[in-house]
Amino acid sequence: MKPFFNALITFLFFCCFANILHAKPGFGTTTNINQGWYFKLNDIQNGQNQQQFDRSFQRLDLPHDWTVKQTLNPSLASATGYLPGGIGWYYKVVNIPKEDTGKKVFVYFEGVYNRSDVYINGQPLGHRPNGYISFMYDMTPHLKYGEENVIAVRVDHSQDADSRWYTGSGIYRDVWLVKSEPLHIDLWGLYCYPELNKDAGTLQIELNLVNELSQAKNVKVQYELLDPQGKVVAKNNASYAIKANDKAAFKTQLKVTKPQLWSLESPVLYQLKTKIFDKDRLVDSTTVKTGFRKFTFDPNKGFALNHKWMKMKGICFHHDAGVLGAEVYREVWKRRLLNLKEIGVNAVRTSHNPQSPIIYELCDELGLLVMNEAFDEWEFPKRKWLEGWNVGTPGFQGTYDFFEKWGEEDLASMVKRDRNHLSIFAWSIGNEVDYPNDPYSHPILNGDKNQGFTQAIYGGYKKDAPDAMRLGVIAKKLAAVVKKYDLSRPVTAGLAGVAMSNETEYPGALDIAGYNYTEGKYHEDHKKYPNRVIYGSENRHELEAWKAVADNEFIFGQFLWTGIDYLGESGRWPSRGFYSGLLDLGGYIKPRGYFRQSLWSDKPMVYIGTYPLEGANWDNNTSVLQINERRKNEEPSIDAWPIWNYKNGQLIRVVCYTNAAQAYLELNGKVVGDKKSDKGKFGVLFWDIPYQDGQLIAVGLDANGKEISRQELKTSKRPESIFVKQGDEITISKDGEVGQLEIQLVDENGVPVLLAEDEITFESTRNIRLLGMEGGNNSDMTSYTDNRHRVFRGRMIIYFKANNSNENEGRIILSSPWLEQKEIKVKFN
Repeated sequence: MKPFFNALITFLFFCCFANILHAKPGFGTTTNINQGWYFKLNDIQNGQNQQQFDRSFQRLDLPHDWTVKQTLNPSLASATGYLPGGIGWYYKVVNIPKEDTGKKVFVYFEGVYNRSDVYINGQPLGHRPNGYISFMYDMTPHLKYGEENVIAVRVDHSQDADSRWYTGSGIYRDVWLVKSEPLHIDLWGLYCYPELNKDAGTLQIELNLVNELSQAKNVKVQYELLDPQGKVVAKNNASYAIKANDKAAFKTQLKVTKPQLWSLESPVLYQLKTKIFDKDRLVDSTTVKTGFRKFTFDPNKGFALNHKWMKMKGICFHHDAGVLGAEVYREVWKRRLLNLKEIGVNAVRTSHNPQSPIIYELCDELGLLVMNEAFDEWEFPKRKWLEGWNVGTPGFQGTYDFFEKWGEEDLASMVKRDRNHLSIFAWSIGNEVDYPNDPYSHPILNGDKNQGFTQAIYGGYKKDAPDAMRLGVIAKKLAAVVKKYDLSRPVTAGLAGVAMSNETEYPGALDIAGYNYTEGKYHEDHKKYPNRVIYGSENRHELEAWKAVADNEFIFGQFLWTGIDYLGESGRWPSRGFYSGLLDLGGYIKPRGYFRQSLWSDKPMVYIGTYPLEGANWDNNTSVLQINERRKNEEPSIDAWPIWNYKNGQLIRVVCYTNAAQAYLELNGKVVGDKKSDKGKFGVLFWDIPYQDGQLIAVGLDANGKEISRQELKTSKRPESIFVKQGDEITISKDGEVGQLEIQLVDENGVPVLLAEDEITFESTRNIRLLGMEGGNNSDMTSYTDNRHRVFRGRMIIYFKANNSNENEGRIILSSPWLEQKEIKVKFN
């Protein structure tokens, strides 16, 4: 237990909102330059000097992931979703007006996967191999003011099996042009944190300035803190001296009486406005979102937010969005995060890399805690499965080859960029880098499961493998980097080989220790290491894993693998990805999401799913007692879909996920399942009943027998029409907003047809661009790029944007043989 964790820890963070948009470097005047790029998927000799762009170049808008637009192929790596990488060149022509002469001009990339080289007018600006890190280059020395300038970006993802999951390829996040005076705030240069003393709050502020002038400067700085209603609640004016051609950091503070606290239920955000003056001339400014809240970590009591002890009900997730690949769109991720929060999730883990700034901003706004993770491997590669998950001969491409040179700088960039987000509660410096014999080894691996091993140990100790003692050495270096830039949050990691790591200095370098799939070590290690704060950093979905959290005060939470289905880490062909999520690839809630809701949500709910009972066709010689005995040993599924279409008389298991004290079952107005309250060791109520067409209803009751929730299932007929959740008219912005159409096939009575697999065709006016159609079917290996796609479970989601038009209205037509055509009017604002 680190000294600063012995008492309650207070946090205040902010997220950057320069000008009217978000996710920027926090200084100067920023302009989004996502539109009008040229692209070629091929290496070009001396490509940095390219000036003309003929028809062989594709004109496109960012974000752009070229991998998801290629052809799925079973000969490619399963780890990255059976899709290729390659080398591509991007070009953007920018005109810098003559009146900007004397200003600094930068280009800021939120993420390029990967091994990128950036040029301006043929001159190199820099190389950044890590595909998840944001970075910025100064273009000023090479610009032609008043003329056209060409930004060229070479992206080398030729090592296309370099990850255990799908990464995507290209400039898949936003890009910004930044203009500033030579005297300006540094990149990610405004940082603040609070101190709370009873009802009084003090906002500590650190301002980092850059003076690129040849003379020293005395600057005046104005700070204003605005509450959620826009009222100035604190302000301060300060004067600082900064030398010529130098950088300097300055500190000040603002005091607030009875600040409103940021919480999961009420994520209150303040604004800190900062202005820099050279004499009386405004030279730079920034506005950041901030808020007050207090974290407490305790080895015996777990975690508290604002003095309230609570459990983190967390999920892990990767950065792709199904058919969209790695392309990041705010509206898509807002829907996904809201669906997660609806089912009781209150924390997320950015597995296993920094995410787009949009994600953290949304978590600040919606009230979700975030564990921000930096790395999946350090100095050595992990196995990358090529022929299916954990089968065949692995590959060993990876990101390890630039870790020694770039690792600490990448980590520093992550912390500095994200440290102002309210939602982040911890920095993770690694995931499963201690996986036994992948690659590190230790003599304790000659032990057995009784010593704490829950995963394969690959033949015991390997004396020729890298020494596991290196884990502690590297962890201490990385922890020091984090603490250089942020002392207000704990350092953590996801440990896979806890028993092995306990023999090293690795856990001791952490402030809080994450255990991956190692619930069996909780009590033993809590006793052996009484000052260690322990939680589940990666966990399975079974009730037993959650009970290890709920029943032990000292375990503050768990993070399920996984929250959302993702591309890559696929099984044998046909398989697009990993599908243990609470949400599917389209962001829809799956049955296991409702099971989790029954455990995690306080909102009354009941859900029923069905499936034919295994062994339902026993012969006539099998007695009822024998049948019942066999049935009670069958684990009720947490993946049962809400379908009521079977053969009459067929024996069907009806499972019920509910947080009600008790529930019963009706079929066509008659009780067919008596009230039950005992959910058994699996946390699921269930009844086995013969099928009959009609209406099946589950009713949830409180402890006094009062109805508090219900769900209905109806027998459906064949699909007849396309129901669109958003209605017949939808309005989106012309400025890059993504429209989303959630469709469900229904019968003549409006009953959802979950058995439908009809192919839907998307057609539209020219001012609308289709981004993708996603049904969520993991085994559908058809193209991600065409305008036809089959629904799965009768549903899909369709993504689209305005297509650079001055028109104010467009039209979408959805059609399928034997179904009524659906027309949607799209208005642009």
